[in-house]
Amino acid sequence: MKILILSLLALIIMTSCSTGKQEESFDVNRALKYCDTQVKRTLAEIGDTVMMPRNIMDSLSHWSLVPVEISEWTAGFWPGILWYDYENTKDEKIKEHAIHYTELLAPLTKLPAYDHDLGFQIFCSYGNAWRLTGKEEYRQIILNAADTLATLFNSKVGTILSWPREIEPRNWPHNVIMDNMINLEMLFWAAKNGGNRNLYHIAVEHAVTTMKNHFREDGSGYHVAVYDTITGRLIKTVTHQGYADETMWARGQAWAIYGYTLVYRETKDVRFLRFTEKITDIYLQRLPEDFVPYWDFDAPNIPDEPKDASSAAIVASALLELSGLEDNKEKAAEYKTAAVKMLKSLSSAGYQSRESKPSFLLHSTGHMPNGSEVDASINYADYYYIEALIRLKSMR
Repeated sequence: MKILILSLLALIIMTSCSTGKQEESFDVNRALKYCDTQVKRTLAEIGDTVMMPRNIMDSLSHWSLVPVEISEWTAGFWPGILWYDYENTKDEKIKEHAIHYTELLAPLTKLPAYDHDLGFQIFCSYGNAWRLTGKEEYRQIILNAADTLATLFNSKVGTILSWPREIEPRNWPHNVIMDNMINLEMLFWAAKNGGNRNLYHIAVEHAVTTMKNHFREDGSGYHVAVYDTITGRLIKTVTHQGYADETMWARGQAWAIYGYTLVYRETKDVRFLRFTEKITDIYLQRLPEDFVPYWDFDAPNIPDEPKDASSAAIVASALLELSGLEDNKEKAAEYKTAAVKMLKSLSSAGYQSRESKPSFLLHSTGHMPNGSEVDASINYADYYYIEALIRLKSMR
C-alpha cells in the first residue's frame, strides 16, 4: 500500500511538472510582440482610414476593408485589437489609433437596434476603451448601447431577438443565435456601471432560456433556436452556419463556452458553472490532435475539411477565465492546460500569418455553407487570440 501511495504521489508530481513545463515552453511575450508587429504592419498599410479591416482571403495578402455600418457586425474587433495591443505595449501612438477607430463607431449607438451584434460592435471597442481610459463619454456610450440592445428582448420568450431581418424571409418569428450569448456581457456591465438594473435580469433570463432550449443532452449546441412570439414556445432548432441542424458547429460551441463563462462570472450561480463545464468538456473531448477544431465537428470529410482558428481563439480566451473561476482545482488545471495547448498551436508556423499577411492568424472559417471567408484571416480570430494572450500573461 505504501508503495502504491508513493507511486501515485510521484505521478501527480510528474503531471504537475509537465504541465508547468508546457506553460513555460510557451513564450506569451513573444506571441504578444508578434501581434504588435502585425498591428503596425496593418496600420502602415491602411493608416487612419474610416474603414475597418475585416479579412484576408487565403489567396490574398492585404486586408479587405469594410465600412462602419450598423450591419457590419465585426466593426468593433479592430479597435478592440488596438486597445489590447496598447494595453500590452503602452505605446501612445497605438492608443491614438485605437481612439480614432473606436470613435468611428459612435453613430451606431444613436440608431434603433439593427440586431443583437451591437454588443460585439460596442463592447469590444468602447468597452476596452473605457476599461483602459476611464473616459466618462465612453461609459455613457456603452450604457446607451445596452439600452438599445435591450429593446430586442421579448419577455414572453425570455430572450433577445437576434436577427429582425430574418423574421419574414425564413419565417423565424423570434430567432436566437448562439452568438447572442457574447452580447450579454455589455448588459451585465451596464447594470453595474450606472445603467438600468433590469439589464442584469434580461441577461440572466436570456442565459436561462438559452440553456434550456438551445442544447442537446450531450452538451452540444444548436446554432439557431426559433420561438413563437405570442406563446413563447420553442418552435424548432436549426443551423445557419453549421453543416447541418444536428451537427456541432465549432464557432457556435465556442460562443456558448465563452458566453456561459461570463454569465457565471457575473452571477456566481453555480448552475451556470456546471453547465459551462458540460458544454466545454464535449468540445475538448472532440478536438483534433492540434487542439484547433475543424469548422464543424461533424463535417463529413474530416480531416479534409477547413479548420476554424477563430473557434480555438475564442475558447482559449474563455478557458483561461474559466480556470480562474473554477471551484474544482483539477478542472481549473485541465482548462488552463487546454488553453495553452490551443495558444501554442495558434502561435505556430502552421497558424500564424507571419510574413505572408499583416493579420495574426490563418485558417479561420466564417460561413462555410455560403462559401464565405473559408480558410481566411478574420478580424475576430485575431481579437480573441490577443485577448487570450493578454489573459494568460496576467495569470503569470
